Amino acid sequence: MSFFSIRQISKTYDSQTALQPFSLELKRGELIAIVGESGSGKSTLLRIMAGLEMQSSGAVLLNGQPIENPAQKLIPGYDEIKLIHQDFQLNPNSTVTENISRPLIQYDKGYSKDRLVSLLFEFGLEGLKDRFPRQLSGGQQQKVAIAAALAVEPEVLLLDEPFSSLDPIQKHKLITELKELFLEMGTTVVFVTHDLDDALRLTDNLIILQKGKVVQKGGSQELCEHPKTRYVARLFSTINLIPDRFNSFLRPSDVRLRSKGELLGHVIDQRFLVHYNSLQVRLKNGGQIWEVDDPLRKYKVGDRVYLCFDEEKVLVLKG
Repeated sequence: MSFFSIRQISKTYDSQTALQPFSLELKRGELIAIVGESGSGKSTLLRIMAGLEMQSSGAVLLNGQPIENPAQKLIPGYDEIKLIHQDFQLNPNSTVTENISRPLIQYDKGYSKDRLVSLLFEFGLEGLKDRFPRQLSGGQQQKVAIAAALAVEPEVLLLDEPFSSLDPIQKHKLITELKELFLEMGTTVVFVTHDLDDALRLTDNLIILQKGKVVQKGGSQELCEHPKTRYVARLFSTINLIPDRFNSFLRPSDVRLRSKGELLGHVIDQRFLVHYNSLQVRLKNGGQIWEVDDPLRKYKVGDRVYLCFDEEKVLVLKG
């Protein structure tokens, strides 16, 4: 029996489909990321998983027991499933200790105290326990919000783009730290985001959602090397359309720069990146502009260059 099951969940608003039938089976302690652009149905899906929104069809089960929606349950939501939003939802007039302890008010005092001490230690918040949210960085506030959600030891944690307001350095550090905590605690995590890089810092187990529909799922290598659509391919990098070839594309890293070849172009822009120069090359025939990697940092703006590639690197993609 699957631990957390989402079976043919769909959602329609006034005859507009927000989420096409979606199914997912998760084992206890599994981490998965659902990646999609704004409006793809990610947040709707998480709210249905948490029992906070009615689905149009399908069912959600935890340990074989149905998760009831607001039409079926007087007080929506479950302690076993916690949803973390983009905003931290902390009480601004409460300290770190008070924010984390709030979900434990109805629990035994001894358990509540021990749980608080444990969470402060695990999240590295002992030295900040008496501070108010306004005295914390964005990353620290998000740690407090997640610690509060984990206070009652939920079995499933749903993350709704909770790192979108953080700067890249804060975000990358926090996701790495949280991954270690989730694995240590054995927490089952569903993370939705529009940022593939964020997703891959947490897990290699991916589902790509577009316009309410699953377009592909699998590991990062599989999705990168064998994308089924242009949308999936572009999550990993820019793709260049090959002239006079239908739906055929190349990634910038799969183009070789040579002094002889078939596709002639001129470098019109050059950007210095950590591991290579990124070139913009205008093709002589048709004027199309390709993005190409120059790992040897050999070419400059104005240089003439031929673009070559191997057939096995060509991606044939649907729209």
